[in-house]
Amino acid sequence: MHFVEHPLPAPLPQLLAEPPGEAVRLLWLGQAGFVIDGGGRRVVIDPYLSDSLAGKYRGTLYPHHRMMPVPVRPGEIRHVDMVLATHHHSDHLDPGTLPALMAANPEALLVAPEAARGLALDRSGIAPARLATTDAGRTFTAKDIGITAVRAAHEELERDAAGRHLYLGYAVRIGGAVILHSGDTVPFAGQVEEVARLQADLALLPVNGRDAERKANGVPGNMAVGEALDLARQAGIAQMIAHHFGLFAFNTVPRAAVEAAARESTAPLLVAARADRVYLAYSPSRIAGQGWSVG
Repeated sequence: MHFVEHPLPAPLPQLLAEPPGEAVRLLWLGQAGFVIDGGGRRVVIDPYLSDSLAGKYRGTLYPHHRMMPVPVRPGEIRHVDMVLATHHHSDHLDPGTLPALMAANPEALLVAPEAARGLALDRSGIAPARLATTDAGRTFTAKDIGITAVRAAHEELERDAAGRHLYLGYAVRIGGAVILHSGDTVPFAGQVEEVARLQADLALLPVNGRDAERKANGVPGNMAVGEALDLARQAGIAQMIAHHFGLFAFNTVPRAAVEAAARESTAPLLVAARADRVYLAYSPSRIAGQGWSVG
């Protein structure tokens, strides 16, 4: 499949109040958050649709004020089949988002790392029967959606005392497409081979980078845009959406830098995520040219 960027045809709350269609489409929620529709199913990944971290870190070195407004309220996202959380950090497993999102979608399943089981229940407020936990290397299918969990290294590969991975990425099989959300990660040994085996059509990769100052102050980093491009290229993924920037001033890169990299990259084709865009999948035979945008 080939993905093409289009302007939003309607406000995001309106789009997400409607049932998902058969076509595969993606919508960005900011930071690492995405909605993926396809085959009549809807998946939400890592939604941070609150300002909970501003309260948690008020008065600290990094106060976590939002640079980007909340694009849609959690309760306005309907017809959700599955919510995925890649790890325990609150901008991915958010107590300010999950209760309202799960309440508005009483049939939705929450998927989280096995290592974060307790936190997932506490922060979402759901009954244990609505939580599915997984670990790297596992594959399962629920509601016609296939999920394969892969390792992620948020600075380092880390496991808990029981040997369970703290950070995961997910390959989502939906509507005939395979979409990789790497979770928060840096490059690590064996990553390319692990990702290549997924045979993904599209990669959603973080590009906010890392540095010694942030790490010294408890802020683990991610890939830089060049590293993300290298991963997609070496793993044979033809297209990539760059994300995890533009939300917190202390932990971002300029959008202009990401867009400059996108203009220069042809393998993979790269776009910087935008909340006023929709990313639609087409058969390659229907695509007249290369690149993300259409006229």
